[in-house]
Amino acid sequence: MEISGSTAIVVGGTGGLGAATVRRLHAAGAKVVVADVADDKGKELEDELGIRYVRTDATSEESVRAAIEEAQSLGPLRISVDTHGGPASGGRLVGKDGTPLALDGFRTTIEFYLTAVFNVLRLSAAAIAKQEPLDEGSRGVIVNTASIAAYEGQIGQLPYAAAKGGVVAMTLVAARDLSPLGIRVVTIAPGTFNTPAYGKAAAQLEAHWSTQVPHPKRMGRSPEYGQLVQSIIENDYLNGEVIRLDGALRFPPK
Repeated sequence: MEISGSTAIVVGGTGGLGAATVRRLHAAGAKVVVADVADDKGKELEDELGIRYVRTDATSEESVRAAIEEAQSLGPLRISVDTHGGPASGGRLVGKDGTPLALDGFRTTIEFYLTAVFNVLRLSAAAIAKQEPLDEGSRGVIVNTASIAAYEGQIGQLPYAAAKGGVVAMTLVAARDLSPLGIRVVTIAPGTFNTPAYGKAAAQLEAHWSTQVPHPKRMGRSPEYGQLVQSIIENDYLNGEVIRLDGALRFPPK
């Protein structure tokens, strides 16, 4: 599928992975809408690249619909990438004092990291389905973001691992559901990525993970995520798959 001439929506597009994807798609000729809640960063991208920023709450149907409508106003919407984050709880299932892990924290994590992904997935799929088919009946592609925590979540990561595991589990089913419409669905499961969200702690994290990742011995870089997104979009035979992007890292229990 050609990126140039298509419209793309990137949910969470002001974050490290999202902004790298926005830059990559913009450079490839797409008209990009950044959907996020970080207004200052969104406006900076808008001014720098000439793309559109729309304040968007991924958990809200109305908010996501508004962002999709903005994208559709620019041209045929064929690309949806979701990298959004949100609050996440953690802790052992049963604490040292015998207290069970809080239910409210689990629900919040699932809301932001699974339910909101489903919300974006279903609404973007419905919009892409309205486009005219291209070669071999293709209408577009949806890229979601999981984590290697879906496979080997560490102690204390149960809510997050459950949410990301749900994103992984949705991938093949969504691809099968959307196959009659010519829409592909692929998920990226990143390992440890060094993004601006870590702030001053980034250097310490880099030093720690450089000894843990088999090769290359460093954390992932946001442009590498954006590069993979572009490859997924352009390779029509990638569908229903979860791709680990982690330098062969496998999380140990601790």
